Amino acid sequence: MARVPQVRFLADGRRLHLQDGPIDLVIQAFGADYHVEAAYAAAVKRFAGVLDELCVELADLRRPARAGETALNGHIARRMHEAVAPFAAAQFITPMAAVAGAVAEEILTAMTQAAPLARAYVNNGGDIALHLAPGQRFTVGLVDRPDAPALIGSATIDAQQPVRGVATSGRRGRSFSLGIADAVTILAATAAQADAAATIVANAVDLPGHPAVVRAPACELQPDSDLGDRLVTRDVASLASFDVDAALDAGVAMAERLLARGLIHGVALRLQGATRLAGIATALSGHSAPALVASAPTDSDHQESLINA
Repeated sequence: MARVPQVRFLADGRRLHLQDGPIDLVIQAFGADYHVEAAYAAAVKRFAGVLDELCVELADLRRPARAGETALNGHIARRMHEAVAPFAAAQFITPMAAVAGAVAEEILTAMTQAAPLARAYVNNGGDIALHLAPGQRFTVGLVDRPDAPALIGSATIDAQQPVRGVATSGRRGRSFSLGIADAVTILAATAAQADAAATIVANAVDLPGHPAVVRAPACELQPDSDLGDRLVTRDVASLASFDVDAALDAGVAMAERLLARGLIHGVALRLQGATRLAGIATALSGHSAPALVASAPTDSDHQESLINA
């Protein structure tokens, strides 16, 4: 029997939930009712087959990216490559670092092409693509760790700003990390770019060789991991404040290089209760009620209880 993606509305009847294998989307659109209906229909239509498209090129998507041209053919696959290519010359990264953001973008594009919307978001497990018509805005709440989120602040993104993507990475997220950050949230021009950059900055928050950090080869934990035998972080004991500062300093230094290159527009870094901000993220306020959360638990209904757009 052919696999059929799951399509349903959440309990509030406003947010659409699409799930197929590891892809788990929560979507909300704002506008005239018939425009929202058309956008949701377009999302469902485009979502069918997305996982199969990615699986066709999965072996190549797991290989280290190279700057410049790519042999990848799929639209989402090429979007993934484009997002990671700026980092490929200096460090190891595969297109898989941008998969969640790229899928979110693809579905959002289908929606906005189908109907004029005031606002919309596609949240792919915490990596979020945003649409804002002129005069519209979202408030983005940031959390301290993806697996047990608590709000640490918020930032308002309006249509005049260049940010249309938010992504969070770190050792407590869904994917392996080479660094020790609890969470790194990136604001960028697109969700795929934010996704890739979050991986890079989270990897940079690190204390190489520190005895408090437990690591293991990625391939021993997940045989088909795109990280191969690279050591990924499994646990971090309580760190002295100067160690926390040193690790965050390394992450901020990487983030500032990306800000200078125009690859990101803001970042919040979190490690053992300490936070660093740079770029647009310096406008973060205190615990104001968020319209959108940058990361959330794996249970979809619990996850979306944090979103009050």
